[in-house]
Amino acid sequence: MAYTVKAPFCMERDVIAYQERNLLLAGSIDLKGRLFMYTITIKNGTYQFRSIADVLAKASEEKSGDKMAGIAAESSLERMAAKVVLSELSLKEIYENPVIAYDTDEVTRVIYDDLNLFIYKEISNWSVGELREYILSQQTSTSNLFRISKGLTSEMISAAAKLMSSMDLVMASQKIRPTAHCNTTIGEAGRLAFRCQPNHPIDNPDGILASMKEGLSYGSGDAVIGVNPNNDSVESVSRILHMTHDFIQKWEIPTQNCVLAHITTQMQALKKGAPIALMFQSLAGTQTANDDFGVSKEILDEAFYLMAKRGTSTGPNQLYFETGQGSEVSLDAHLGIDMQTLEARTYGYARHWKPFMVNNVSGFIGPETIYDGKQVIRADLEDLFMGKMHGLPMGIAPTYTNHMQADQNDQEIAGMLTALAGANFYMGVPGGDDVMLSYQDTSYHDDASLREMLGLRPLREFEIWLEKMGIMENGKLTERAGDLSIFE
Repeated sequence: MAYTVKAPFCMERDVIAYQERNLLLAGSIDLKGRLFMYTITIKNGTYQFRSIADVLAKASEEKSGDKMAGIAAESSLERMAAKVVLSELSLKEIYENPVIAYDTDEVTRVIYDDLNLFIYKEISNWSVGELREYILSQQTSTSNLFRISKGLTSEMISAAAKLMSSMDLVMASQKIRPTAHCNTTIGEAGRLAFRCQPNHPIDNPDGILASMKEGLSYGSGDAVIGVNPNNDSVESVSRILHMTHDFIQKWEIPTQNCVLAHITTQMQALKKGAPIALMFQSLAGTQTANDDFGVSKEILDEAFYLMAKRGTSTGPNQLYFETGQGSEVSLDAHLGIDMQTLEARTYGYARHWKPFMVNNVSGFIGPETIYDGKQVIRADLEDLFMGKMHGLPMGIAPTYTNHMQADQNDQEIAGMLTALAGANFYMGVPGGDDVMLSYQDTSYHDDASLREMLGLRPLREFEIWLEKMGIMENGKLTERAGDLSIFE
């Protein structure tokens, strides 16, 4: 299969320079005796890379976290050189050289143990460039992509994303539509869901209920009604779970409840009889970072089986994960691996438990990992594609914090692009300003606007309920939208 590297982010002189290149995919030693696996000469410059992990890092689009970690490309031309090397690496080389060794990292073990080796062997001789072309080809169907994804490690998926422009990422993401079922079915064509996020800075029940009613009245909440608690105690979490469950039952709302406390707190609450439809946990792409999160495969396995026995939803998908580029860097647990590749590994880890939702919150940490609006938009597009390519029902929270070089315009651009790319869900935050977590996200009004501009509708079961309540008619919000007296 013919392949010409596409470098949409390099300056014209760098693209011209690429045409005058000499690539040595073999070991070389410099004057200081350092061994390099890959050497490439482009025009008058020679670039050397120590490992596949080094190639992946240098091929990444600019992110402040990678620069802070000292692993980013030093120039656009070095980035171009790394992309060229990466495009010609075989999937077999990547498979045989995981960025973190199997014996030392649980995330690597889960990814490799879950891999379909029959499918992997069919495509192992493809180059990364050929994988990119296959994904983007008009002849490649959604079912084809779902099939080969079972034979791809997360590093392979990350590598393909590094060779894609923003338009490539949107086109590729549109082709992949994973579905899952909890009490509602997420991911169906023509549908866009939202998490109603009625957080309150002191977990005041009246405040949570008021925000929840507002979100529901604008058609937000079909993905989940999910509260981030200020108080992480079992008693406080149980109280919120009972309150949201009782409200859902009273108004016969086809959705699921969730309180985003630590997974072990939720498990204790569940064992004590608290009603949980969807269980949450944040994940990362290295075992070191997950240790800091207080989570492991053993804990997640227990949660998975506990929800199957005691959860209130019909399932079978009853877990909710949140991820985002930068968490490993912020914890000093990146192990020299770039943020995008670690995010891909997080998705490879997450898919083991067949979640109902995976929400990406790149931009939540701040400028030390994602510096500005441009980096947020790129990260959101990368993460949406990589998550969906792993077969996950992906949502995007195009978040930013007020100490970043980003604003509402960047957030709205990210929201519109990822909605065009087929994100499964977004957050619904009162006024777009989370008063408990102190960050900016999509508002209930943004949610309604995204549906309207793209002709999308709520999840099927939830739309029937909205029509019954007089909130929506023929896919459009009625004059009753935003009227909290509906629930009196």
